[in-house]
Amino acid sequence: MGTNDTNPSNNGRGSEAWSWPWTHVRIDRPSSGYCRVTFDHPPINTITATTVAELGELVGLIEQDPDLNVVVFDSANPDFYLAHYDAEHDPSRTAALGVGPTGLHAWLDLLVRLSRAPVVSIASIRGRARGAGSEFVLACDLRFASRENTLLGQFEVGTGVVPGGGPMSRLSRLVGRGRALEILLVADDLDGTRAEQYGYVNRVIADGQLNDEVDQVASRLARFDHDALALTKSYVNHVTLPADSELVPALADFFELSGRPAQQAQLARLEALGLNMDSDLERYLGRRVVEALPDA
Repeated sequence: MGTNDTNPSNNGRGSEAWSWPWTHVRIDRPSSGYCRVTFDHPPINTITATTVAELGELVGLIEQDPDLNVVVFDSANPDFYLAHYDAEHDPSRTAALGVGPTGLHAWLDLLVRLSRAPVVSIASIRGRARGAGSEFVLACDLRFASRENTLLGQFEVGTGVVPGGGPMSRLSRLVGRGRALEILLVADDLDGTRAEQYGYVNRVIADGQLNDEVDQVASRLARFDHDALALTKSYVNHVTLPADSELVPALADFFELSGRPAQQAQLARLEALGLNMDSDLERYLGRRVVEALPDA
């Protein structure tokens, strides 16, 4: 984003932009109507300012491709789909992303644009998706998850902040008020079976069959009429998506609470326990986030 000449947005919107040397994702195009995006940011697929910038560029390509019907987002790491956001000890990098075409902060902007894009977005979830990772899958149109290997959650309240990417609005519409409050306030993980029961995901699929079943759905959608898909989705969007104005205050509160000394100290305690690394903490973050709380 911005005026960096190395961004794919500054090199046209043709096929060459799709083959740009992305650093946090890999892109495959099985057919003109079908794109597969694979998150590949070792060790645990954290979301950083670079990830946000690349996804923003990618959504721009998705929006403007008249041949594209469906995009599948999966992960190269079977244990971590999108772990969560990592400020990389430099929150100014996130702030410097600025706003996107909607006028919203870059993170909210790409989520809103993905939800409104005239293509079907599918999250093929294997591994952990928490915090901003959960916010991303909630912005996708369809969510299919591994029955045996999925953990979803919004752990932010457990670290002393407000979730910033709109899960209050999206979860409330998907799972209802009570279950949304449980997910957000208890801040623990949900496995695939519970996520399906609650409506967090469309359905869970046996891990060994997930790739094939998602590919079958995507291949089917890729053959349908683009306008029929886009218009039908737009009518569902009209009655289900949150207004932009719903999303802005929570992100402002996230930034405000994140800057408090108490929250910074809690983040440091989590990092000492293994945050942002392939660690036991990250694998069981929903359960273990309380370990970083100060003694009562």
